[in-house]
Amino acid sequence: MRISEVAERTGVPVGTIKFYLREELLSPGRPTTRTSSEYDDSHVERIRLIRALTIVGGLGIAAVRKVVQALDEGQQEHHMTVLCTAQEALQSASPVPEVDAARARDWALAHGWSVLEDDPLIDKLAWQWQACEQAKIPLDDARMDVYAEAMSKAAQADLTDLPEDSADAIHRVVVGAVMVDPVLSTLRRMAQRELALRCAREEGGELPPLYAPVEDDIAEYGTDTAEADVAEADPAD
Repeated sequence: MRISEVAERTGVPVGTIKFYLREELLSPGRPTTRTSSEYDDSHVERIRLIRALTIVGGLGIAAVRKVVQALDEGQQEHHMTVLCTAQEALQSASPVPEVDAARARDWALAHGWSVLEDDPLIDKLAWQWQACEQAKIPLDDARMDVYAEAMSKAAQADLTDLPEDSADAIHRVVVGAVMVDPVLSTLRRMAQRELALRCAREEGGELPPLYAPVEDDIAEYGTDTAEADVAEADPAD
């Protein structure tokens, strides 16, 4: 297909696609004339991936380049190597300010986690932890332990049943990390809201309008489950 067709299928302007080509985020098309090239479905898929990484994942062009290079060059077989490749690709292009990492390192070791000799994740955690303290959001070791336990479960879900093919595994880990991070953030806020609503119910406070399944939903999901959902959502309870 011509580049104009790629633009039509992806909803991305031709100028932006040419920018992706110049930045080597997108492989060149097959030349058909001196000034024209032909593209295929792989280019459409890559453009959609780039848009997802930049718009949903919030990555800059330099970070996206690392991700696509990891995908294109992935020849590793061991899952640890796949993970290292993924995390290297996802490291921010902006350097982390230098801070004392001793507290973060000591906490990680006390929590039973491994620490590398040169550990960019520990450095990043130390910087983020310090920023929280400076913003008067204290995070003691006990609270960090709670967060770590939740993230351990998330990591287990991320790395369970990785594809045997190394390229597919790298895609799952790299792209999954970028795309699932916003999902985790939204789920956390939903959980916070749920706890707040439960407290409001217990205290007899006023609740915002809550969604209740209509009859079609009840038929689709099953009467028992739907009735439980309705009872849970009823402010009168």
